[in-house]
Amino acid sequence: MGTAGAGADDMAGERRQLINVAYRLLGSLAESEDAVQEAYARWYALPRDRRDGIASPGAWLTTVTGRICLDVLGSARARRERYVGAWLPDPLPARAERHLGHGPGAAPTAPGDPADQMVLDESVTMAFLVVLESMTPAERVAFVLHDVFRYPFAEIAGILGRTPAACKQLAASARRRARGARPPVTTAGQADAVRRVKEAWEAKDIAALVDLLDPAAVMTADGGGLVGTVPRPIEGGARIAQYLVAIAGRAPGLELLERSVNGSPGLVARQAGAVMTVASFEVADGRVTRIWAVRNPEKLRPWTQDGAV
Repeated sequence: MGTAGAGADDMAGERRQLINVAYRLLGSLAESEDAVQEAYARWYALPRDRRDGIASPGAWLTTVTGRICLDVLGSARARRERYVGAWLPDPLPARAERHLGHGPGAAPTAPGDPADQMVLDESVTMAFLVVLESMTPAERVAFVLHDVFRYPFAEIAGILGRTPAACKQLAASARRRARGARPPVTTAGQADAVRRVKEAWEAKDIAALVDLLDPAAVMTADGGGLVGTVPRPIEGGARIAQYLVAIAGRAPGLELLERSVNGSPGLVARQAGAVMTVASFEVADGRVTRIWAVRNPEKLRPWTQDGAV
């Protein structure tokens, strides 16, 4: 992948790869876009003869993007301690489901929109991204670059400033953390469970919801202090069911839509045409074990018209 003298298609493909790497490292579209922009700014700040002497501009940009993301991860922990309520990664729509709030004649998204660059696979499910959040910054970089993107440890060592052997150990430690996550169910199995939750929620049927939720289920909501939501996770299927029904009772005209969220079946709650919540689910043995509900309007921009909820 080249940059100087490269064609538009090469440049687009290169930027797409960097956005995909950065999002998996940071969990934030805005921060990912900023990291990639900064990497390109550093590239173009190099003297022309220096750029011409770099054999693989793509590898150079990936290394710089990785270092920028490592710095962001280091400072993110302090920022998230000040975050109001729980912090969740940005939810991603499938490209065909972008801008649910758009009306007929709405303008298409900009071709460079980072959400449109995302490849949706198991490495961006909300469950996987939440596991990544439990890792140290160095573990996360080593694991994502090696296990997800297949970068050799020799290149990762240049990003982390450690030996390849140390990077291999970091990835192994991260892998052990990831192994503790529940194995994903089939898309069809999750879609069926989510559909039944939607139907019970719409019917305000607490008993049906309790039956669909694991007794030890946990629901986490992210409002960012910008909209009302529960400040702490709700634990227990019965409590979650009661909360969901209470929400439905306080929101007349609430519309629930089955949509792909980070590549997996999820739900979008819309009221008066505006997207209010995007919910992801973890399912095991036919019952919902985790719900992640993103309500922070700044994280819902890819789902809304012109970035306005």
